[in-house]
Amino acid sequence: MGYLGYRKADQVLISSLRRLEYRGYDSWGIATAGSDGIGVYKQVGSISEVEAFDLGDSSLGIGHTRWATHGAPSEINAHPHLDCNRQWAVVHNGIIENFLSLREQLRDEGHRFVSETDTEVIAHLMEKNGGDLEDALAASLKELKGSYAIVVMGAGERKLVGARYKSPLILGVGDGEYFLASDATAILEYTNRAVYLEDGDFVVVTDEGYRIKNQGRNVEREVELIPWDPADAEKEGYDHFMLKEIHETPRVIEDTLLGHISETVDLDLSLAVGTSEIVFLACGTSFHAALLGRYIIEEVADLPVRVECASEFNYRKSPLNRTLVIAITQSGETADTLQALRKAKSFGARALAITNVLGSSVTRLADEVIYTRAGPEIGVAATKTFTAQLIVIYLIAAKLSRFSRTEMERFLLELRLIPEKIQRVLDNADKIQAISKILAGYENMMYIGRKIGYPTALEGALKMKEISYIHAEGYPAGELKHGPFALLGERTPVVASVVRDETYDIMLNNIKEVRARGSPVIAIADEGDEEVEKYVDFVIKTPEVESIFTPLTHTVALQLLAYYTAKERGCEIDRPKNLAKSVTVE
Repeated sequence: MGYLGYRKADQVLISSLRRLEYRGYDSWGIATAGSDGIGVYKQVGSISEVEAFDLGDSSLGIGHTRWATHGAPSEINAHPHLDCNRQWAVVHNGIIENFLSLREQLRDEGHRFVSETDTEVIAHLMEKNGGDLEDALAASLKELKGSYAIVVMGAGERKLVGARYKSPLILGVGDGEYFLASDATAILEYTNRAVYLEDGDFVVVTDEGYRIKNQGRNVEREVELIPWDPADAEKEGYDHFMLKEIHETPRVIEDTLLGHISETVDLDLSLAVGTSEIVFLACGTSFHAALLGRYIIEEVADLPVRVECASEFNYRKSPLNRTLVIAITQSGETADTLQALRKAKSFGARALAITNVLGSSVTRLADEVIYTRAGPEIGVAATKTFTAQLIVIYLIAAKLSRFSRTEMERFLLELRLIPEKIQRVLDNADKIQAISKILAGYENMMYIGRKIGYPTALEGALKMKEISYIHAEGYPAGELKHGPFALLGERTPVVASVVRDETYDIMLNNIKEVRARGSPVIAIADEGDEEVEKYVDFVIKTPEVESIFTPLTHTVALQLLAYYTAKERGCEIDRPKNLAKSVTVE
């Protein structure tokens, strides 16, 4: 975060960094520049715990919340970093891949390093290269390899300079003030006008305005309006952002549908003309949305679908000249997904992106973009954005289908009814909370499902392990006998996503086998399913929907189950240890 304007910089930085804490929260620091030089304050831990703070009246400063990569969380390793003479202060996201060789070279030249970070080499390179702030950073960038969003300031210049390469950086434009930040949520309190910087952009900000260069040439970038309300980044009475965001799911679905359906599906999928297959690229929760997308599109549109883990696709060699590649990334900045998409395009693929963030990197890389309209998601564990991704996938499937008019009307009617049915799941949260009190006493769990219930189980397990720290694994129910049975017993509860489709009878048999090994079983099942109650210990009932739509209702129930279990265990729900919201490095 960087600020130049008329307000007290330390207060702007503290407020903005609190909004960025989901990006990194193991340590933090700020620096302000005034007549007596650069003042720096750093701490280990959460910035949200800070109460009173005063670094003077300076209206120029930079700050950073850290998610440790190089070096453990400590005050020394926290940003901002300075050169030996305290002339320059630097904050940086990304990874400098050649920092070891640069640090060794700089040490040989007499530079003294105090941290273990890769970022500190930037400050020392600037000291070595000399000149004013712009020249020092521009010369230093030529020596860096890797990815970066960098903001720097100097002791004697009223100026901010930023640079972006493969890591997000935006310029906020206020009335007589400017902001540089890694995410739009940081500036929402002050302005909704933003310039989304592109790879290679070099921006200089002064009181008179800003200018942007790329490869030495002046460039113009459009000022865009951020389509989010500042209140979206507040808890609004909820104990945690995660719970608030789960409860926002019905509205998010309505907003996404409102933008894309009328009597039919209003999506431009001209990219799909002549497509022989669809390939999804994604990571984490988005990967589970993609796995569900395979079942949904193959069933509705009768097109072959492959799902690739983006971080592994980078090692594949495959011609994709008649393939539609769909990249799913909540932030639009997921490093592995972006790299996989670049590779897919180099193979000749046409690229469609599903993302939640206007102006993010994926929007410039893809040929077409569909936005999920979920608003900002602050909790590290994805909830409402996952459901919004699924809604977009259902719409893509319908658009690619050969539905008759009657079939299309029925499909879209089912989608329109989903928000009300999810609200009923939310209204019964107390029953889910009661079950979570029991699960909180275990350390290992399994989640199982078949067909469309399998990716649902994977996502349920991911939520449980992310925020409650219970070791939870998702499996296809048919795989239990191929190894996981060895782990079953009275200390290993099993959560089963039970779908009333052609897998129903065999799924009940799998549940009986699990019970025979002594494991407690919790079923997620339709309200009208009385049979399943005979074979399980607990049932979380969800409103009846067509089987293809069960991931929507089941997932919200599983999110609540994970949330309340984590709360019962006293976990830091919005900021789970070792995790960051947006994974912007490979």
